Amino acid sequence: MASSSSRFLKTSLSFMFFFLLFNNILPSFSFPTHPTTSDLSFSSTAEKLIRGLNLFPKDPINTLENDHLLVPGNIVEKKLTFPSLAVPGSSVEELGHHAGYYRLPRSKAARMFYFFFESRNRKDDPVVIWLTGGPGCSSELALFYENGPFQLTKNLSLVWNDYGWDKASNIIFVDQPTGTGFSYTSDESDIRHDEEGVSNDLYDFLQAFFKEHPRFTKNDFYITGESYAGHYIPALASRVHQGNKAKEGIHINLKGFAIGNGLTNPEIQYQAYTDYALDRGLIEKADYNSINKLLPACKHAIEACGTEGGETCLSSLYICNKIFNEIMSIAGDVNYYDIRKKCVGDLCYDFSEMEEFLNMKTVRDALGVGDLDFVSCSSTVYSAMMQDWMRNLEVGIPALLEDGMRVLVYAGEEDLICNWLGNSRWVQAMKWSGQKEFVASGTVPFLVDGAEAGTLKSHGPLAFLKVYEAGHMVPMDQPKAALAMLTNWMQGKLTMTKNGDNVSPK
Repeated sequence: MASSSSRFLKTSLSFMFFFLLFNNILPSFSFPTHPTTSDLSFSSTAEKLIRGLNLFPKDPINTLENDHLLVPGNIVEKKLTFPSLAVPGSSVEELGHHAGYYRLPRSKAARMFYFFFESRNRKDDPVVIWLTGGPGCSSELALFYENGPFQLTKNLSLVWNDYGWDKASNIIFVDQPTGTGFSYTSDESDIRHDEEGVSNDLYDFLQAFFKEHPRFTKNDFYITGESYAGHYIPALASRVHQGNKAKEGIHINLKGFAIGNGLTNPEIQYQAYTDYALDRGLIEKADYNSINKLLPACKHAIEACGTEGGETCLSSLYICNKIFNEIMSIAGDVNYYDIRKKCVGDLCYDFSEMEEFLNMKTVRDALGVGDLDFVSCSSTVYSAMMQDWMRNLEVGIPALLEDGMRVLVYAGEEDLICNWLGNSRWVQAMKWSGQKEFVASGTVPFLVDGAEAGTLKSHGPLAFLKVYEAGHMVPMDQPKAALAMLTNWMQGKLTMTKNGDNVSPK
C-alpha cells in the first residue's frame, strides 16, 4: 500500500487536473505534519509524466521579457477562422469567432487570453462565460472536448459540435488565472493566490470585454464552469454584483451562475466521500467505519482554515485528503472522474490532440499567440492557490439568491472526486430564506426529448440537478442533456413536472 504522503500528492495532483482530469501523475515524497507550499515540489518521475502533456513546457508558467503588446486595461482582439474548420459559404464576420488578449490593470504585466464565440442562432442570446478549474487549467480543454462550438478529430481537423453552448449563448472561454493556457506575464509577482485577486481580474476583463463589444451589454449574462471553478464562480458573481451596486463601470446584466461538479464547500463535501464510496461499492462497510474516524480531524482543520487562514489551510488540505487517499487505496485503478471506467495508462483521459492542434503554426497564427507555449495546467498557478483550496465559497451565495440571482448546481452521478452527493448536501444545508422550501421540495425527472436524463430539485432561484451517466465533465459525457440544461435554465424553465412539462420557477 502506498504511503500516506504519496497518496496525498496523488490526490493533490488529481484535483489539479480536476480537474483536468489526468490520473497517476504521481511522485512520492514525505510531508511534515504541517506542510507548506515549498513542500509541494515535483519529483523527476512526476515531471517527466507531466511533460508528456506539455504541463511543464519550458517552465511551469509562461513569462516573457520586454513585452509591449498592450496598454494596461486594453483589449487586443482579432476575428479568426481556424484553418482546419471547413464552413462553406460562411465568412469570418458571419461566424463571429474572436480571440484576444487583455492587459490586466491590477498587475505589473499580466495578459489574459480568451476566446469569444457569438451565438450560432441569435445575437441577443445571453452572454455566458466559462471557467475551467484546476486551479490553473486552460479553458481550451472545455472548448475542444466539452461545450465549445466544435470538436477535434483524430486527424486534428475540427467538426461542428451539435451541442455546443454557442447554440444557446454568446460564449467566452477564458484562460485564467494568469499563467494558464495562453495567458502569461513578464513578472511572476502577478500570480494570484486567492479569490479576491482572481475575481478582480475577471471583473476587469468583463468591463473591457463589454466596452469592446457594446452590442452585448444589454444581453443577459451568466457565469458557468466546473471543478475548482466551484470557487471561482461564486467569487466572480459576488464581485460583479458588488460592481453593479456600486455603479463602478459598465453595468453587467448578471442573471445567475451555474457550477458543475464543483468544489464549493469543502467541509461538507469531504464528509460525503465515504458515503458516496460505500453506496457505489468502492469500499466495504468495515472500510467505511475505519475511514470515518478521519472525519472529525478534517472538520476541525477546515474550521481552523476558515478562522485563521494561512498555513492552517495547507494543513487542512493535507489532513482531509487522507480521506480520499484511503478510499482510492482500496478502490485501486478506478477512474475517480468517472467510476464506470478504469484508469488506463499514465493518463486517464487523452487530450493529446488538443496539444498537437494548438502547436500547429497555422493555428498559432490564427490566434495571434506567436511562439508562446501553451500550458494545459500550470503547477505554478496550482501551488499559488493552495491556501485558497479549503475556503468555503458557499458563504457568499445566499446574498445573491436573496437578490434574485438564479443558481444552478449540477453534477454527473459517476464522478467521485466532486461527487453529486457532497454537492447536494451543501446546497441543502445552505441557509437562505427559501431553504426550508427547497429541502421540502420534491425531486422530479429531468427530461430531454421525453427521456429521463437526471433528477431535479428546485425552489425559487435555486436548482440542483443530478445528471445520469455522466462523470466529472457533464458536457463531454452528456452533451445533449447539458445543452438542454443550459437552455432551459437560462429561460427560467428548468423546473419540470412529473409529466415532463416545463414550468417557470416560482
